[in-house]
Amino acid sequence: MNQLFEFLFGQYNTYDTLDIALEIIAVLYGFLSVWFSKENKIWVFPTGMISTAIFVYLLFKWSLLGDMMINGYYFAMSVYGWYIWTRKVDPTHFTPITTTTRKEKNYSIIIFVATLLFVFVVYKVYDKWNDWTAYVDTVTTAIFFVGMWLMAKRKIENWIYWIVGDIISVPLYFYKGFTFTSFQYLIFTFIAIFGYLAWKKHLNNSLQPA
Repeated sequence: MNQLFEFLFGQYNTYDTLDIALEIIAVLYGFLSVWFSKENKIWVFPTGMISTAIFVYLLFKWSLLGDMMINGYYFAMSVYGWYIWTRKVDPTHFTPITTTTRKEKNYSIIIFVATLLFVFVVYKVYDKWNDWTAYVDTVTTAIFFVGMWLMAKRKIENWIYWIVGDIISVPLYFYKGFTFTSFQYLIFTFIAIFGYLAWKKHLNNSLQPA
């Protein structure tokens, strides 16, 4: 048992107690944010903003620039999403769950490619392009950028991006030594699957004739 505990959490021996506590708090608020998203509740954004703000600080301190940019972007898109989700499309209805249009799919491709290029440049400028994790970071950053943009616009396809990105992030964060965050993404994967199914059901019900 001690060997298993050491394998999972041994890296935290060198971390500040405050940083460990902040990571756990950020993970807990991250859980809440994804759960509220699954439930189609507006609380997805304030809880997500708390989580991402903490992670921006921690990831900057740990020199994980790609991950830091993901969370900084999440924070900004949470502000945008909060506005979109509370905006009324008519006097009685708020922005509904919908599928992506062809135009939005094209924007998704543009965001994905632009993010790949941007993160690559940042890693080269800061001389961080020196490990295989940099390649994976670049791809997951692009995946999550698109997913967050689609979620802010209440598009059901956002869950597909979250599922793929979460699956990649589980072993990635464990390899980096952030076990709590790795566990977070493992649970996120399952929540994202159920989130997609829940939004799909909601969308189908809304499309049925009255």
